[in-house]
Amino acid sequence: MEKILSNTDLLSLKFLDIAKEFQANVELIKVLKSRTYQIGAANVLIRASSDGNNRYFFGINYITIEEIANLENPFIAFICGAVEKTVIIPAKILFNELHQISHDRNGEYKINIDKDLNIVLAGKGNRLDCTFFINNWNLLLAPPIFENEKPNSVEESLHSVLQGRLLEIGNIRGYQTFCPDKSKKFNEKKLDEISTLQTCPNLQFSDYNLLRQIDVIWFKNRGSNLIPEYAFEVELSTGVWSGVGRMATLMDYKNVPFYIISNDKKKYSQVINSFPEYGDRYKFIANDVLGDLYSAEINLKELRYNIGL
Repeated sequence: MEKILSNTDLLSLKFLDIAKEFQANVELIKVLKSRTYQIGAANVLIRASSDGNNRYFFGINYITIEEIANLENPFIAFICGAVEKTVIIPAKILFNELHQISHDRNGEYKINIDKDLNIVLAGKGNRLDCTFFINNWNLLLAPPIFENEKPNSVEESLHSVLQGRLLEIGNIRGYQTFCPDKSKKFNEKKLDEISTLQTCPNLQFSDYNLLRQIDVIWFKNRGSNLIPEYAFEVELSTGVWSGVGRMATLMDYKNVPFYIISNDKKKYSQVINSFPEYGDRYKFIANDVLGDLYSAEINLKELRYNIGL
């Protein structure tokens, strides 16, 4: 039975058809849960709203915003009832105004665009002027430069996002955290600013050269020693999963579970089945599930702070 597309789905498809007419490369970013595409030199989150009462509503979750913010040249395309009324705005410009946009306890931002296609901000008559961004397709082909950094691929950017989330969760739970990728960024902060340990502890029963390359490790203080409690590897590539082998250097630490963060459950099963004697030590976590856990940890931390308990 053929699936019946919603009006917003049809609007998104029309938007992509126009993108192809501009001779732009259009490719779905499969490592993201949201409808995000590489279009030309940009990475674009597409959101569509039906025409109604001269006001267009878009809900965007904080987790989605965070993933987009950490991509190179991020944009959001707000389709306001028709593709001829699309606001193609650099995401960082919108994100600078998020403090003036309401959100609920689950981190869902309530973005409203008025009949003149300007974004509604807090305060009477306060608007983000989007005139320049209405149907401005050229921005996607030659995005403005906001910072002078070496570009990252989508996989590199999302790898840093997942590492950053693991570090933040470990910090919230009171662990000492380590990550080898010092210069990579998550939410505009270098990962070595988020991790609590600047160097990896040299463990007695582990190959240090492998240990210090593991994507994220959580440690617990035991007297004057740091003991590993959890190890994580982010695997976004469909190639050889070298992280599985790196974490095996902690095999003598019987209490340490090894987590693979990926959206490729089939590849995970193929790799782990190659090592049946160690399979019970490895666990699989999907990218989006880690995002849900991260969101819950952040919300719980904020709630505890607000009520003082």
